[in-house]
Amino acid sequence: MNNIKAGTERVVTGAHYGWKGWLAQRVTGVIIFIWVAVMALHWLFASDLSFAGWNAFMGCGAVKTLTLFTILAVVYHAWIGVRDIWMDYVKSARVRMFLHVFTILWLLGCALYGIGAVLAI
Repeated sequence: MNNIKAGTERVVTGAHYGWKGWLAQRVTGVIIFIWVAVMALHWLFASDLSFAGWNAFMGCGAVKTLTLFTILAVVYHAWIGVRDIWMDYVKSARVRMFLHVFTILWLLGCALYGIGAVLAI
């Protein structure tokens, strides 16, 4: 009669990372928001906005640490978003793989440059 078994085929389309990606986006978003709020508050209330004043502010251990965490959060936040776009809208596996590798290398380069800039302060 009917040789087709229901539920035996798995359809693999889209990112489908679910709540883990959603949660990571929210956590990294909060870190980014905290950094932006700290920078805005400093800009609004600081008495010295010269290069020397900004250099002293960014050289503070707490601000430097927050900035390093923020760089990593921005990179991970961007990776999740761009990865999902590539997974959802690029159907060719070869093109998608190229875009994933390019995105990873680009974000890694941005992270290393940002970390190097922060550590140079």
